[in-house]
Amino acid sequence: MAVGQNQRNRKNDPMLTKTGKARLGPLNIAQLTKMLETSTKPKDKNKLQRALNKLSPAAATTAA
Repeated sequence: MAVGQNQRNRKNDPMLTKTGKARLGPLNIAQLTKMLETSTKPKDKNKLQRALNKLSPAAATTAA
């Protein structure tokens, strides 16, 4: 079974995309820093760091 064929039995979650990845836009600084600390993948860490920089540059420098 292919990955993208679960629309029929997939519950809609506004915090996830269709593929199951987390949406970073509505998260606040505390949530983003917590996700950054718990993340292990470099690609995810870079994405979270960019989201923190976009949200507020002053808070992102203290988290790094």
